[in-house]
Amino acid sequence: MTSDKSINLAVDLGPLHLKNPVMVASGTYGYGQEYAELVPPESLGAIVVKGISLEPRLGNPPPRIWETCGGMLNSIGLQNVGLTAFLEEKLPWLRQLSVPVIVNLFGNTVEEYGQLAEGLDAQEGITALEINISCPNVKAGGMVFGTDPKMVFQVVSAVRSETNLPVITKLTPNVTDITVTAKAAEDAGTDILSLINTVAGMAVDIQNRCPRLANVVGGLSGPAIKPIALRQVWQVIQVTELPVIGLGGIVSVEDALEFLIVGAKAVQVGTANFVNPMATLEIIAGLENYLRQEGLTDINEVIGALVVPQRIEQADSS
Repeated sequence: MTSDKSINLAVDLGPLHLKNPVMVASGTYGYGQEYAELVPPESLGAIVVKGISLEPRLGNPPPRIWETCGGMLNSIGLQNVGLTAFLEEKLPWLRQLSVPVIVNLFGNTVEEYGQLAEGLDAQEGITALEINISCPNVKAGGMVFGTDPKMVFQVVSAVRSETNLPVITKLTPNVTDITVTAKAAEDAGTDILSLINTVAGMAVDIQNRCPRLANVVGGLSGPAIKPIALRQVWQVIQVTELPVIGLGGIVSVEDALEFLIVGAKAVQVGTANFVNPMATLEIIAGLENYLRQEGLTDINEVIGALVVPQRIEQADSS
């Protein structure tokens, strides 16, 4: 893919510099090598690898994916090779790349998050860490870390204390007010926020009268959640000065532009990778075309350009 040198797509997310604002979302791109023959890794703004835990995980039993109207339900269960295998088997290939590599991590306890951050901190080839807080805390009866501001603060603090790498906190949408958890992550020292993770949902087989997923409940992703994601990204941007990465249902350049216009500094493409592996390349090219058509030369002229009409308060004529 050739690039127009007169068009600047580079963005800065605090300490993280990207040559363009298009990233891939964790869990939808494997460890990077799986897509390399289709999408040159260096064409992306950054690669976010699938979530890593301390020990290997087999994930949930099947069935664990179900296609829905405008989206996909998944209950993979965060299957991954574990920290040791990632460092020995996956990271050597990633080190060869010139694109930023972001490692998504998750744990079942606050201590596990800290241990993962410590284990990843000094590794050559890792640019930043992304914390998945949409996980159950086994010490708190299974309550999801990301739904409790106090737990969010504890997890982010544990990671922050064990790494000098830029820290991204990925927020769950399954809360009453996402700005509260965003502020908790900010107070704990995160450098960047990414949102949203999947929306909790389920599907039923009406013939057999049973759940479509073995785990009953899964995470909904894809175009169906984009309006929710866009609204929550906009809400968080109103309450923080931290750079925000927007994701949730992005399948086209128009989708990506919506997130950028409301103020996201970058975007992540997730479920679209399964349907169209070339989606990221098409979005990057589309951003260049959009700027050219609008007579602009810098993507930063678009970021945060949302114009919100002032409400007109009509006088009471009664």
